[in-house]
Amino acid sequence: MHATDGTAGWRAAAEAALYGPGGFYHRPEGPAGHFRTSVHVSRQGSGLFASAVARLLVATAGEHGLDEPALIDVGAGRGELLTGVLAALPPGFRVRAHAVERAARPGGLDPRIAWHTEIPRGGSGLLFANEWLDNVPVDVAEVDEDGRRRRVLVDRDGEERLGGEVDGADAAWLDRWWPPAGPGSRAEIGRPRDEAWARAAGSLAAGLAVAVDYAHTAVARPPFGTLTGFRDGREVRPVPDGTCDLTAHVALDSCAGPGARLVTQREALRELGVTGERPPLSLASADPAGYVRALARAGEAAELTARGGLGDFLWLMQPAGPGGPGSGPGG
Repeated sequence: MHATDGTAGWRAAAEAALYGPGGFYHRPEGPAGHFRTSVHVSRQGSGLFASAVARLLVATAGEHGLDEPALIDVGAGRGELLTGVLAALPPGFRVRAHAVERAARPGGLDPRIAWHTEIPRGGSGLLFANEWLDNVPVDVAEVDEDGRRRRVLVDRDGEERLGGEVDGADAAWLDRWWPPAGPGSRAEIGRPRDEAWARAAGSLAAGLAVAVDYAHTAVARPPFGTLTGFRDGREVRPVPDGTCDLTAHVALDSCAGPGARLVTQREALRELGVTGERPPLSLASADPAGYVRALARAGEAAELTARGGLGDFLWLMQPAGPGGPGSGPGG
């Protein structure tokens, strides 16, 4: 939605600022230069998180009888997660690895990884989207003094004003998933994310689709929204000028399809063998080097599963194809 005075709805403004020519996601340093995800907790994404995804892939392949499953990483950044998963898979395990990212393929990436700007369709295996949906741009609505939900318009400098009243499919989405909380309250309209996730999960012929993200559910929607920016590792005011990441938490319950379940990252990783337990002190004298390595792994696991941090992320685990409800660990 564009206005004549240079303002636009947040969805259009963020789309241009993140993915347009010269946009944030085309910067040479990549996302890892500005914020830390679960993939970046360990160097090159080759640690516990990648190993957990590798185990999930192996389990999914076994459940569906796949000799050479697809592993599709949506929002792949510079391929860090896929690189780590390939290194963590059992010897001889065959996989077709696909990275999906709007940015160009980085130099030096493992040649086994195919690079796509759109999600390939018809594969069977595991589709994994880590912190992807929070960067699918959405519009913002604000309730005015008369109780009307109006679209928030923004210019390139981040200055906002209220536009027209939200109507149609966006209004219906708000009615269902994020009712107004009084004048001044705000909401991010998650309908485009629902549609993006439905397309992503629907691309699989069989297997499991997983979305991992900052998220909230209907029982605890934030009354003033979550739109924010990140630059150089710090949270900053969201400005759609291409110099910072623009992100908002995901109403992940609205994305969920039939048979899906929502669990915290802490729960999901524990089901996949990441516990964060410290090694016994006896190991320090028996195998000092092994003790140091085990202690480092425990610290990594603690960060990935921490309450108030990455452990509070939600995992949306949605079966695809003939597997039906119950695919994935603990299902």
